[in-house]
Amino acid sequence: MTCQCEIKNPYLPYQMEILEVIEENPEQDLKTFTLGFLNEDDNETFFYTPGQFAEISVFGTGEAPFGIASSPTEKGIVRFSVKKVGRVTTALHMLEKGDIVGLRGPLGNSWPLEKFAGKNLVIIGGGFAFTTLRSLVRYILDEENRKNYGNLTVVYGARNPGQLLYKEELQDWSARADIDIHLTIDRPVEGWWGKVGFVPAVTEQVVTSSENAVAVVCGPPVMIKFTLPVLKKIGFTSENIFTSLEMKMKCGIGMCGRCNIGNKFVCKDGPVFSMAELEKLPAEY
Repeated sequence: MTCQCEIKNPYLPYQMEILEVIEENPEQDLKTFTLGFLNEDDNETFFYTPGQFAEISVFGTGEAPFGIASSPTEKGIVRFSVKKVGRVTTALHMLEKGDIVGLRGPLGNSWPLEKFAGKNLVIIGGGFAFTTLRSLVRYILDEENRKNYGNLTVVYGARNPGQLLYKEELQDWSARADIDIHLTIDRPVEGWWGKVGFVPAVTEQVVTSSENAVAVVCGPPVMIKFTLPVLKKIGFTSENIFTSLEMKMKCGIGMCGRCNIGNKFVCKDGPVFSMAELEKLPAEY
């Protein structure tokens, strides 16, 4: 699962302009930033695939890694959804349309699209970890790519409707015939039209077969912990379950030594791993 999208100098950031800021939740601590390249030549040479990440720098404050939420089929922009949880993310949340940030990347490997070709896909996400899954779904739904994949099932959950990312896009997907999408929240809320229940339970309800299928799981650790046994019960093998260790990403190039698990560096060898690969590593993820 090594991506061929290499950058020339991994230390040198691209200069990016914030084109749009979308507040994703009522608490206003979750925003999606759409970035555009200041230099058109950079735009022409920036190639990535779903599942990769990048370091976003706020000048004078620092940088932090984020999964790329846009799809490479969305030309000319790169999108990130950021939860305000620390110094860099707080500084990023204070920026507005027209401000300039740095982007170092693309980094890491990607979802193994070559292994997904011809397969049915079950994509399972929770909370604000849906970013790189959004990239993957957008990529598959593109008219040039949709024919290369089988049935597409998406299970996405959050604590309440307000915490779901990309709400308008989720509605658009729900209206399509070529994607089977199941949205769920933890507890009943008046006016909610989707499912109610935790992601593992909903997955067990709606995913009935592992035949010619792969599963992609990304979300809070507790969600992944209880979803994996469900997938095994349905019949998915460890080789056909993939996840991303985004919470372990650090400097992006494996130089700081803070992302290693056993002999693997999440920033270089990941962040995407199959469960078969993870089962060979120390349980430190």
